[in-house]
Amino acid sequence: MPELPEVETLRRGLSPQLSGRRFIAAVVREPRLRWPVPADLEARIVGRAIIDLQRRGKYLLLPLSTPDRAAAFSGALILHLGMSGSLRLLPRDAALRRHDHVDLMLDDGRVLRYHDPRRFGALLWSENPLGHPLLAALGVEPLSDDFDGPRLHALCRGRSSAIKQVIMDAHLLVGVGNIYANEALFHAGIDPRAPAGALSRPRCARLAAAIKTTLTAAIAAGGSTLRDFVDGHGNPGWFQQNYRVYGRAGLPCTVCGSVIRTLRQGARATCFCPRCQHR
Repeated sequence: MPELPEVETLRRGLSPQLSGRRFIAAVVREPRLRWPVPADLEARIVGRAIIDLQRRGKYLLLPLSTPDRAAAFSGALILHLGMSGSLRLLPRDAALRRHDHVDLMLDDGRVLRYHDPRRFGALLWSENPLGHPLLAALGVEPLSDDFDGPRLHALCRGRSSAIKQVIMDAHLLVGVGNIYANEALFHAGIDPRAPAGALSRPRCARLAAAIKTTLTAAIAAGGSTLRDFVDGHGNPGWFQQNYRVYGRAGLPCTVCGSVIRTLRQGARATCFCPRCQHR
């Protein structure tokens, strides 16, 4: 599943191409995504300009103008890539592929095409996107100024859950998926099984910094492509070449040489170095 760096990579690549463009038509070939594509999607977006392209957690938001005022907000498209979705900017006559479910036609002759083999993504409309049930309860953004060591320590206080589960809880900290939780914990030297409430302020500061650094490095590398992810122009990400623990079970740690171990936490694979990471 695309995580925060992949979604942010997509946002940064598409934003300068989309801002100010108007939708002139919409073609929905398959409305049965995780939630149905709105039946009145075309009526909602035609004639409206894209104000900018935003991200909240792993969701992309396309705020649209009113038909007569390019800067006046009228609502937003909410997009989620699900397990296998992609969003690409293509020439309008680009050949269709199987699983190309939605085309959003732009006024410059191009099309924003949503592709999703598993149909587990979403394309929705909301006049109050940040208040939408999918977004309203999301936690703090890890790359924002609101997230730091003291904030993480406050989130962890009184929690007996393993720290990896806490930093992956979207109601507390949004967008830190499994890959980057593994990597950040390694860089912070913290065992993923450590009880969150037992972490000291200095260790929380170290982990908060590691989360920011890991996510920032992943964005710079274009995210990770393990199977399906491509950016808005069809390019894969390369951060998987920098993994220290994720997907390296049984291999030697790049720091100390110990064998990387794996276990299951919340139905997710956790990889860690038993020597470099401490409870």
